[in-house]
Amino acid sequence: MTTTAAELREKPAKGKSNSDLIPGLAMGGAAFLLITLFVIGPFFAGIWYSFTNQRLISPNPTEFVGLRNYTRLLKLSVLPLEPLVDEASGEFLRDEEGNLVYPRSREFTRDAENYPQYAGLREWFNIDWGTTRYVILAGDPIFMRSLVNNFFFALVVIPLQTGIGLLLAVMVNQGIPGQNFFRTMFFAPVVTSMVVVATVWRYLYDVNNGLINEMLGSLTFGAIGSINWLGDPRVAMWAIIIMSVWQGAGFQMMLFVAGLQQIPEDLYEAAGIDGANGWQKFWNVTLPGLRNVMVFNFIIITIAAFQLFDQVLVMTNGGPDNATSTVIFHMFRVGFREQDIAYASTIAVVFFLIILFINFIQRRVTMEGGS
Repeated sequence: MTTTAAELREKPAKGKSNSDLIPGLAMGGAAFLLITLFVIGPFFAGIWYSFTNQRLISPNPTEFVGLRNYTRLLKLSVLPLEPLVDEASGEFLRDEEGNLVYPRSREFTRDAENYPQYAGLREWFNIDWGTTRYVILAGDPIFMRSLVNNFFFALVVIPLQTGIGLLLAVMVNQGIPGQNFFRTMFFAPVVTSMVVVATVWRYLYDVNNGLINEMLGSLTFGAIGSINWLGDPRVAMWAIIIMSVWQGAGFQMMLFVAGLQQIPEDLYEAAGIDGANGWQKFWNVTLPGLRNVMVFNFIIITIAAFQLFDQVLVMTNGGPDNATSTVIFHMFRVGFREQDIAYASTIAVVFFLIILFINFIQRRVTMEGGS
């Protein structure tokens, strides 16, 4: 019986396989050990801690508490409130500004005997509908606020940073003199530490002596006064968004430049012969040619947006009034400042599932777009 050459190629050599296994484990053993200690181990430990009352420093032994941490984190309820009525006149009570006066929500949330369904909850926000005020209660309103801040940051930063990165890439890819200088200048913030960048921008945003307020005042001849960029809850998140887009747009630019250089010049020549103008070439040749780069940019910006932490810690410390708090920052605050490791682990597990779901949606959308 003879053996063909193809069969010999498919049949693995047992001695060679065993000889490759040992050197492979020897070379990768240190990496496998470190990944197990610092990635896989903490991942499963965090899941376990989320079902306990583990604290960072505590003389008491750790106890299993079931879903108590998840209930505290995710519990929501709606409390309808009717305005107070003047018993003498029978009319609604109003304050000095003419607004209806409602009972305080804490009168219900702290009365566990009569209102056990609201026990332990705190006011998140309220909505007025007619004369009825609906108070949205949450077990952890700061977590909910942080989650909303994360989504707002991502929804603004993803299209803005992608658009600016694409614009810069098209500009520096025109073969203009000094294009390498401009590429280096635009990319420089990316290689600078985020802590350093955030510290510099904190001084730029200073309400009294900040360069940005001085520049706006000069350009508008004083029409725009000093803006409290980091102290006003209405603009604090926008201040972090502007800085983050400025810092990260250079990285998107370099990816787009690499994508632009992969588009065959023949396509532009063929479009020109067909009478396409500059905008039609950009829309029908450039953008389709950059599709894979745009999908990659979309994914990495999304991940970076939900990892927002350094800027918040350095520039605002989560304030003012939790206007810039994010889920990662809230988890850090609970875990290390309040030493509640179990609850911080619960936040991490829930946030991991949220990110996993978003990535699943992204993957489905990009796959459908590609097909």
